[in-house]
Amino acid sequence: MNSVEAMRIFLPAVIAFLFGMGLTPFVTHILYQNKMWKKKAGKVALDGTVASTFNALHNDREVNTPRFGGVIVWGSVLLTAGLLQLLWFLFPNIFNDLAFISRSQTWLPLAALAAGSLVGFFDDLFEVQGKAGIRLRARLLIVAVVALLCAWWFYDKLNVSSVSFFGGTLELGVLFIPFFVFVALLVYAGGVIDGIDGLAGGIFATMFSAYAGIAFFQNQMDLAALCGAIAGGLLAFLWFNIPPARFYLSETGTMGLTLTLTVVAFLADTLAEGKGVLVLPIIAFPLVATVGSNVLQILSKKLFGKKLFRVAPLHHHFEAIGWPAYKVTMRYWIVGVVVAIIGVVVALF
Repeated sequence: MNSVEAMRIFLPAVIAFLFGMGLTPFVTHILYQNKMWKKKAGKVALDGTVASTFNALHNDREVNTPRFGGVIVWGSVLLTAGLLQLLWFLFPNIFNDLAFISRSQTWLPLAALAAGSLVGFFDDLFEVQGKAGIRLRARLLIVAVVALLCAWWFYDKLNVSSVSFFGGTLELGVLFIPFFVFVALLVYAGGVIDGIDGLAGGIFATMFSAYAGIAFFQNQMDLAALCGAIAGGLLAFLWFNIPPARFYLSETGTMGLTLTLTVVAFLADTLAEGKGVLVLPIIAFPLVATVGSNVLQILSKKLFGKKLFRVAPLHHHFEAIGWPAYKVTMRYWIVGVVVAIIGVVVALF
């Protein structure tokens, strides 16, 4: 790795981190001045019943901690991308290698980030206005539509119709499109990991850092720079989200990030002769565990009439059995780092 290649990844990450740190005081002032948090505590479980255990754990925090924390992340990323592109336009000889907006590598993930974050922003806005927010079914439909457009771009514009498989590739043909949508929905479902101070920020930062490394070794420098910028923005968010959290990542953060993560994984797959999708369940294992615990909880209640966990998803179960929230968060971070390293190793070898 020469100095220029290193700068193409680390400089966007540093700039995004600095943008995030600079944005936070202004965003914080607006959020607290306008009381941008839920007006009524309480959560309903996926099966429609009252989530009594969760509510007992989190009622106090839900009504005095603002949402919209994701603005720090996607705002810093978009500002970083725009700044470096502007500098390249003004000083092409100096900043040619640092601008990372490109049709082949970053148009699609940036579009996914913007689309998901915008929809999530309105969901958060409805929530803080005391409304019900966008219903889960509607959000899933929106994610599916955005994913469908991304899948069509891969299939029609980038000529991608296969995914990495053990020892080679698996040709899906037109079935690549529904497979992409299915993966996007699963990753989005893992976004409910945003439930404990600092948890989601650390996990997402680790995952995007892992894909930055994978993209770098695939010589997808623009994609690596974007992932680095996202990680930088997340670290700025995390700086202010160490318990007690200043704000929640919330839907404007998780929807955009999960859609972007899906697109990044596919860009790092057969298009780059890599294993981006194959290692996604490894790198995103904390999200897999989150989705899996929800599914198992629902099945257990429907089939056996009793809960498998005290409360789902899994990280809240650990809270319910007596783990302090900070201990759950830090142990998840450790697991996240370990599986990210394993995922990168598998992707490269």
